Amino acid sequence: MVTDGHNHTKHFSVDAEQTIDELITSAKELGFTRIGITEHFEIDFPEDGLDWQFDLNEYNETFKTWKKKAGNDLELLKGIEFGYQTHVASEIDRTASLIPFDVVLLSVHLFRGKDFYADRDCYKIPAKDLHKEYIGMMAEMCENCSNFDVAAHYDYINRYTDNLSDFVTYWECPKEFDRFFEALISKNKALEINTKSIQKHKERGFSRTLPDPDILNRYRKMGGNMICLGSDSHIKGSLAVCFNEAVEYLKSLGFTETVYFKDRKPYFETL
Repeated sequence: MVTDGHNHTKHFSVDAEQTIDELITSAKELGFTRIGITEHFEIDFPEDGLDWQFDLNEYNETFKTWKKKAGNDLELLKGIEFGYQTHVASEIDRTASLIPFDVVLLSVHLFRGKDFYADRDCYKIPAKDLHKEYIGMMAEMCENCSNFDVAAHYDYINRYTDNLSDFVTYWECPKEFDRFFEALISKNKALEINTKSIQKHKERGFSRTLPDPDILNRYRKMGGNMICLGSDSHIKGSLAVCFNEAVEYLKSLGFTETVYFKDRKPYFETL
């Protein structure tokens, strides 16, 4: 089974509910031999009453006990997920060097400075314009930051829309996607397929649920060869959601490998 490289626990991610014991148990029950834990860390996040940062040294020490708890049959990869904003790019790069990580994820969780999980005003913008601006932000993120490994959930922007026919596609914003991919590929970073997006689309009855094939085909045509899979699990029982479906879909498009990171180095796994 390929590695699920994107997961959260309640111990360090303020929006997560699952414990490390629950995550480890789920991983072993599903037959995983390796998973990544990528706790949320937001710099200068808009005030929402939550503390989106944690003590990195405490995380580093706690993770040692987690690895012992997991035992020899399950490898835990220590990761972090930073939320990008233009003015915190250099601080992200600096913070990612403070303790040793296996993998560093970058994400865009805000649109025009607002958390669109809580504030849905962005969905008043025509979908094409919204997606174009968001993918442009993903491109900017990869251009401005260097100390990361994976660009996570490029389709996060349409996860909460009420228009169930909205879908992020390549041909809505080809220039922005090409700019995004050029930055990823030139820096030897990976593109994540976030299977929680697939799950959310299915649960809410979207007209389409799987990633646009033109996006993935264009990424590969431009020379991209590093695809990560992550379930973005936050609650018990959500590890590896829609994983098998995503694997079969990638294989149908001609992809033969996925990648995970250990000690900030990429390792390939056969699909």
